[in-house]
Amino acid sequence: MALIHLNHVPETVQLNLPLNIILPDPARMGEVPVRDRKVLYLLHGLSGDASAWQRYTSIETIAAAYGLVVVMPSVGRSFYTDQPNGQRYFTYLTEELPRYLADVFALAPSRENTLIAGNSMGGYGAFKVAFAQPERFAAAASFSGVLSLEFIRLFPNDPRRPEFANIFGDLEKLFGGENDPAVWYLRAAQDVSRLPRLFMSCGQQEDLYPLNQMVYAAFQKLGIPVDYHEENARHDWFFWDREIRRFLTEVLGPIPAA
Repeated sequence: MALIHLNHVPETVQLNLPLNIILPDPARMGEVPVRDRKVLYLLHGLSGDASAWQRYTSIETIAAAYGLVVVMPSVGRSFYTDQPNGQRYFTYLTEELPRYLADVFALAPSRENTLIAGNSMGGYGAFKVAFAQPERFAAAASFSGVLSLEFIRLFPNDPRRPEFANIFGDLEKLFGGENDPAVWYLRAAQDVSRLPRLFMSCGQQEDLYPLNQMVYAAFQKLGIPVDYHEENARHDWFFWDREIRRFLTEVLGPIPAA
């Protein structure tokens, strides 16, 4: 495998952003060129960056076994959102980054070859993109994801509230808007056949566990199909390493032997 570290300045963000890409070695791809390989967009959490998944999990080894292309962008602490300050991270992820990958690496995968997943804030981002553009993805996964923003309303004295206001703008207008996951779910329930395969998982020892249970219950009520998994785990990379393996095994089949 090749691990590519690059930095670029997207027009949508106007800031130097790291981008990590795992690419199969041409000699091991056989007759399947890079442009026809399956591609996984793998999103980091609030304290991470493009290097997080490669540093803390076995994703490079897993990708080598599958011949999988893995794209790991950086978005800071933006919640994958177009922010009031003009930095459009959601537009970067959904529009500019795919164009960049097509132009520079000839990566323009079909829907059946495109996956997206993320942990914590990245779980929010993965579902946000998948629900907004279901026609692009075969499957989407959230591991310990922030899949509801109700905690912002429930805890008005949360010390992170000013940061959330910088990210989302007026918090009084957040609920019922495009950044509110509840809106994505209600819209998706009108035609669940358009959705990619959805996967959710959360550790039972996490602060986000009640929120994930609430969202899972909402999916059941709305008729949104989802593969839900929970176990006695914490909000950590040990859990997320297991979950990325679980997700890819479900979607791509057993990890091929070396």
